[in-house]
Parts: sequence; structure tokens; C-alpha cells
Amino acid sequence: MRIIGIDPGLRITGWGIVDAEGSRLVHVGHGTVTSDDKAALSERLRSLYDGLYEVVARYNPGGAAVEQTFVNANAASALKLGHARAVALLVPAQTGLTVAEYEPGVVKKALTGSGRADKAQVAAMVARLLPGIDRTARADAYDALAVAICHAHHGATRSGWAVQAR
Repeated sequence: MRIIGIDPGLRITGWGIVDAEGSRLVHVGHGTVTSDDKAALSERLRSLYDGLYEVVARYNPGGAAVEQTFVNANAASALKLGHARAVALLVPAQTGLTVAEYEPGVVKKALTGSGRADKAQVAAMVARLLPGIDRTARADAYDALAVAICHAHHGATRSGWAVQAR
């Protein structure tokens, strides 16, 4: 199954696409969608929407996963990030995809075995699991690929449970 992982952010939203065939993962693509921090909030959200919609339309994933975010101490920043998350959830849902959400610690644990891994450890595991990936990609894209990989691992686990239950 082709999976899109999304790491939402108002300024930079990362996306990553993997094909999961059993336990085998294949890198399909990754990148970022950005918005102009000088533009009005509505225009920034539209930029994110249009960019993510284009990615979903181009790659036609069969599943989607979005990273949950921690509450920011700054209420205004948390609210703006919440708007970006809403766009990240809405775009795949509008195309009929079921969207899973994963806490950052769950993503880190799925990739590294530790829910407290740092960004460098997560990026190293993404690079190891997806050989040949561009190591100069933005951290946001690596984070999105990590979310997609996490979803693939959780999907494989659910599939195994379903087979055992029969």
C-alpha cells in the first residue's frame, strides 16, 4: 500500500511517500510545502492546502498518517499550528483516505525503539530503512517519512493480528 506521512507546520509542512509491501518499504518521494509567513493566515492555509492536494493527487496514496503535535506554551502559536494540522488532516480525508494520527513518541519508538530518540537518530533510521534517499532533505520531510514508516509498521501489525484471529 502507498502511504503518505505528513508532518504539519504552518511555515513548513513535510510530506513523505512510501510503498509498503509486507515488511518491505520503498521510498517513493518526499518534500515540503511552505507558506509565506508575511501572508494572511487564510492565504497561508490555502498554500498548504493546495500544495498537499497536489502531492496527494500526484502520488495517489492508499493510506495517510499525520503526526500529532504537542501543545505549545504560546497559545497563539498552538492555535496556528492547529490550523495547519487541520489542513493536513482534511486534504487526505477529502480524497477518501482514512487518516491515522501518531504522537511523536510513538513515531520515534516505531523507528528507533525509543520514544525519546532525537531528530538525528530518527533521520538515520529513515535513511537506513529507505536506502538511496537524499540525505540533504529538510528535517520536516524526514519526519514525514518517519510518520509514513510508523504507519506502515502499525498496519503490518494490524494485518498480522487479523490473520491470527481467523
